Amino acid sequence: MKRTLPFAGLVFAATLALTSCGLGGTTSTDSTATGQVPELAPDQQVSIVFESYNYGLAGAWTDTFNSLISDFGKKFPNIKVTAQKPQGNSPNPATDTISSIQNQMVAGTPPDVAQLGFSDLDFTIHQLQAKSLDTLFGKQAVQANFDGATVPFAPKARTLDDWDGQTYGVPFVFSTPVLYYNASLFSQAGLDPNKPPATWQEVADASKAINTKTGKDGVYIDCLTKAAKDWCFQSMVRSNGGRVISEDRHSLTYADDPSVQVTKMAQDLVNAGEMPKLAQKQGYEAFARGDIGMILETSAIQGTFTAGAKDKWDLRAAAMPSFGPKPTVPTNSGAGLHILSKDPAKQRAAWELIKFLTSEDSYTKITTNIGYLPLRTDMLSAPGVLHDWAAKNPLVTPNVAQLANMEPWVSMPGNNYLQVRDGMMDAVESIVFQGKDPQSTLTAARNEGAKLLPAS
Repeated sequence: MKRTLPFAGLVFAATLALTSCGLGGTTSTDSTATGQVPELAPDQQVSIVFESYNYGLAGAWTDTFNSLISDFGKKFPNIKVTAQKPQGNSPNPATDTISSIQNQMVAGTPPDVAQLGFSDLDFTIHQLQAKSLDTLFGKQAVQANFDGATVPFAPKARTLDDWDGQTYGVPFVFSTPVLYYNASLFSQAGLDPNKPPATWQEVADASKAINTKTGKDGVYIDCLTKAAKDWCFQSMVRSNGGRVISEDRHSLTYADDPSVQVTKMAQDLVNAGEMPKLAQKQGYEAFARGDIGMILETSAIQGTFTAGAKDKWDLRAAAMPSFGPKPTVPTNSGAGLHILSKDPAKQRAAWELIKFLTSEDSYTKITTNIGYLPLRTDMLSAPGVLHDWAAKNPLVTPNVAQLANMEPWVSMPGNNYLQVRDGMMDAVESIVFQGKDPQSTLTAARNEGAKLLPAS
């Protein structure tokens, strides 16, 4: 999945202003431009700031990451890590990451290492000036980390933060869309809990049965709001034979028939009373309470579902449903770890943190406590803690199986990529939950979004 630089940019006045504050351009002026970063001396004291949206999530997320940072401090007592969540008040802290770092860069205090979404990769490299890990540490060292001590990264995972032949970040956490379902409600509705829906038509049929016979809501698709971003919507459109943006990333295609059909299908579920009109957080919390029969969701929320279902109802998982006979094309959620610091000592300390957080030991904690896939996926089948855990936790099985067909979450191009993405998802949300006309609404949003794309 080699990405290449797709634009020769329209230069906006705002971009020029950001450039003067250190936010624009890709030319590095730090001391690593001509050589690799040296190792730290054993007694060399270094302090770094690590920004991660995981710290904005309650429960298992924050507890797990505090534990990981504590473990790192014991292994590297000379490196002090200050961990922080992004600045902002969004319900989904991941949506605050870019604006948070921009604000800190303007103030001259950006974090040294940051967890940034795959859909932000273009902007992360070309505007936030994330460093090429190959340049800082050498390709051999970067690939050695991917190979691991005993278990390598999954092949499709190790290139998600690559651009134009260079590795700019280490993929950290991701999921594919998983259909979690309440097997207890299935039984109450007269459905076979051992045969979860395999197509969206079967999802509609099961939703109707659940709603009619139990009074509960049938399904919530957490792919259809601006807060959800577009990773899962991209997967639904791809699985219906379309794309939200052309393969060369020069033109928006989310007003084409496949996208229209996806939004119409979801709108029909709402109009039939089988999918509730809920915001993202309301949706997954309602499913965790047992008030919804099915939810299409990232495994990042699996810990919430497990806690909600414990001793109350039977939580199970299945693969993402298909559109009839068309093959599903799951995309990935999640983020990678990127170095933003220009200071060589901090860059080296950040690299040690990245290697630690993507190690076998760290993935053991992340997977068992949260539910995210270990990107060293063979840990689930090789003898060890995660093998035993996976045997007792079949919820992970659909997610792993979908990796074979996974395609990367595609980032929108240019400095206005967030406006392009959010405009698309605003349109999707208004169609599904406000009853707007699918074709005209998507077409209008596409036309406005096209004006924000860089010149090709």
